[in-house]
Amino acid sequence: MRNLRGTYVHRGDRDRRRRKVRAGLLLTGFAASVGFVVRDSGPAEAKAEAPRFPVVIGSEAVRLRTELDAARSELDLANAQLARWHNIFGYSSTYHIGADLATSIYDISMAEGIEPELAFRLVRVESEFNERATSPVGAIGLTQLMLPTARFFQKDLTKDELYNRDTNLRIGFRYLRTLVREYKGNVQLALLVYNRGPVAVEASREQGVDPSNGYERVVMKGYKGRGVID
Repeated sequence: MRNLRGTYVHRGDRDRRRRKVRAGLLLTGFAASVGFVVRDSGPAEAKAEAPRFPVVIGSEAVRLRTELDAARSELDLANAQLARWHNIFGYSSTYHIGADLATSIYDISMAEGIEPELAFRLVRVESEFNERATSPVGAIGLTQLMLPTARFFQKDLTKDELYNRDTNLRIGFRYLRTLVREYKGNVQLALLVYNRGPVAVEASREQGVDPSNGYERVVMKGYKGRGVID
């Protein structure tokens, strides 16, 4: 008799056997599921009241749960982005600045742990939102940083680099956040040190003199926040 191993006929028989085995396994699994439902459903009267609609179980339930969680995550992200843009355009309108500058101030202040409202107030008082602002004593840019102070946070920083909008905002807000931490949440005192420098403020305090020059009151007038984001 001719050996049919490896021929189309042999492969066809092999495929049919595989399909039969697979069908048998599926049938066995279905029967086991039905048997479980029947055993669990109690007397014959209860069986007659079994639900007419299929119950989603197993992998299908997991799939639906995964899709639902993904949809919720996308909705949360969309809501967060909507709130962000709402805030940015609100600050842009309030302070009469471009949306691009408002976006930089908002995003960088959030990243550095400074409440955006305080950040906008600081930039307004320091530079009136002028990126090229330079004070008579050499303070630079939007947050009016002295180059030696800025180099404490970024070594080898150049004067030209400090005029860069994002660099200036990042270092200025980081410096303010550092001062708020150093003075244990006292935002008014941190602002005074930011404006006058630590030496002048500490000298006044040691002499028992109020170090305030009014700067912190101008920045915080009407402000009810905590200054920093935990």
